[in-house]
Amino acid sequence: MIQEKRFDYTKTFIVGFGFLGISIVWPIFNQFIPLFLQAGNPEFERQLLEAGREIPDIVGFGLAPSLALFIMTWDNIINVFIQPWVGAKSDHTWNRLGRRKSWILWGVPVAVVGFALIPFAQTALALAVFILITNFGMAIFRSPTVAWLGDLFPPDDRSKANGIINLMGGVGGLLAFFGGGYLFDNAGRSAPFIGGAALVVAAAAVAIWKVKEPEQIELDETKAELGSVLDNFKVLFSNPDRSGLLVLLGILLWFMAFNALEAGLSSFAVFTLGISPGKASIFAGAVTISFILFALPAGLLGTKYGRRQIIRIGLTGLTFIFLASYFIIQGEVTFVIILALTGAFWACVNVNSLPLVYDYGDESKIGAYTGLYYFSSQSAAVLGPTLGGVLVDVLGDQYRWLFIFSTLFMGLAWLVMTRVRPQPKTT
Repeated sequence: MIQEKRFDYTKTFIVGFGFLGISIVWPIFNQFIPLFLQAGNPEFERQLLEAGREIPDIVGFGLAPSLALFIMTWDNIINVFIQPWVGAKSDHTWNRLGRRKSWILWGVPVAVVGFALIPFAQTALALAVFILITNFGMAIFRSPTVAWLGDLFPPDDRSKANGIINLMGGVGGLLAFFGGGYLFDNAGRSAPFIGGAALVVAAAAVAIWKVKEPEQIELDETKAELGSVLDNFKVLFSNPDRSGLLVLLGILLWFMAFNALEAGLSSFAVFTLGISPGKASIFAGAVTISFILFALPAGLLGTKYGRRQIIRIGLTGLTFIFLASYFIIQGEVTFVIILALTGAFWACVNVNSLPLVYDYGDESKIGAYTGLYYFSSQSAAVLGPTLGGVLVDVLGDQYRWLFIFSTLFMGLAWLVMTRVRPQPKTT
């Protein structure tokens, strides 16, 4: 059964269509929903007029930053509980479609219906309901889709494969940022959501049609009991080497930093810099362009020099970039330059994150360890924006403070990664 195979780039790009679909939703979600929630807040209008900038023409509900960014985390609260369960459950799902595909076929329709309805919400409550529907569907199919990385690629190929898969995700993000920004400014607030929903369906259809899942593995391997997230954490705690737990803690910290900025980026661009919503979305695409350019190199570097080392380099770069951002971003040019640098260093961290979790995990429980990864990252997506929003509120509704918040948590993540021992499975 063990035989040397050349890396299959075609298969990897096809698997990447699943992640491309996932990556279309979040940029549109994170760019425009905070604006819908906060537009009309008199404090932002006062700050813009005081700075001599125009008030953006967007209808919203005038919520405070802390409440708006807390609402943005409701989906992640769902994900903390659903994604790990679905990931572990899909390890034991075998039918004529394979191991993961039935979960994808169930989750995608729910997600796209909720997503397409978001811009039509007439109240903040209706908007919250559509957000929850969207994210319930996304939580159902995200872990199984990402678990294909572990199912279809041996450990030595996972950083390289994840680089390509994240490159495909970057293409999805690019379509969302640029296409969504153009559609918002030229075709109305509903156009990015309807167009995004259509692309998600198309990308998922390609993945379902073309990905060939492996045959069911032997019964004695799959009979490993279906543990909860807590059970899987207990396994890591029982290991004298705490590196697996430290990796999950690092993931929590660096995603807290990144997600806080991601959730507040459009608000900073629109309510602090006075950039139009569509233009802000297009500028945010600078992160994705540099991420695409560096995704595959980051995976190759992780394979050659070790994922742990490349992640630490990325964390170092991000810590200094975010600290500098607080002082130097004063307009569109510096904004775009900082975002481009962020995407490059973020590729070093993000591409190597999930393969590093697998390195300290169990090959018979790929879905379960994918779930643990998402437990950490989705917990961060709750804590980061929530705490960041409170900070913005306390410090005078100034979104610039999010850069200091993210500097702190990226620095803490770097400290945690210095305690992680070299990977047990060298690549």
